[in-house]
Amino acid sequence: MALKVVEIRKSYGDLKVLDGVSFEVGDGEIVCIVGESGCGKTTLLKIIAGIEKADSGEVVLNGRIGFVFQDIRLLPWKTVLGNVEFALESVGMDKSKAAEVVKLVGLEGFENYYPKHLSGGMQQRVGIARAIAIDPDLLLMDEPFANLDALTKERMQSELLKIIRDKTVLFVTHDIDEAVYLADRIVVLSKRPAKVVGVVDIDLPKPRDRVSEKFLEYKKSIYELLFKK
Repeated sequence: MALKVVEIRKSYGDLKVLDGVSFEVGDGEIVCIVGESGCGKTTLLKIIAGIEKADSGEVVLNGRIGFVFQDIRLLPWKTVLGNVEFALESVGMDKSKAAEVVKLVGLEGFENYYPKHLSGGMQQRVGIARAIAIDPDLLLMDEPFANLDALTKERMQSELLKIIRDKTVLFVTHDIDEAVYLADRIVVLSKRPAKVVGVVDIDLPKPRDRVSEKFLEYKKSIYELLFKK
């Protein structure tokens, strides 16, 4: 098991955000957390990463974490290659690996470009490259494609599956289609204060046909869990 989250609770003053959230992520799994905007998904991810502290509960994990943020946070004064090298140097790893990772995410030929010269999708690839360069045991992804147009978003989802082969990933999204396309399992959260209202195993081969009957059935079941009265 790569991650175990046990009864996590978190409040900000009188605002209760997380109310006893528990789930597990197995080695090599892609698990998506789905919930409405504002339900506490990002807060939960930050607690898992150690950026924020839970009021109670336990997070059990071993090894290194990589984090891909929604607001990409590239260093604007560094090139594509420089951003990835910085990530490697920050954890004491050899920066010579950077060029290989840049190629892996499809940015070969753009090594010396600065973030301002890249499209949104290309910038997000750099963010993914930084996170996977350090060879994390668990990759956390916080709605990384939320700010992309629909076509770029779908293309990035397909490319992500190639990039993260065999990696363990916890992916946060409010996009049901994205979750069913990517995940081996989906953890569905209620409105704030968030509780787990269901866990759905997605038994479909990858890459997935978004208009197949089974795919649409999974989307319907997730939707019903999210919005049940």
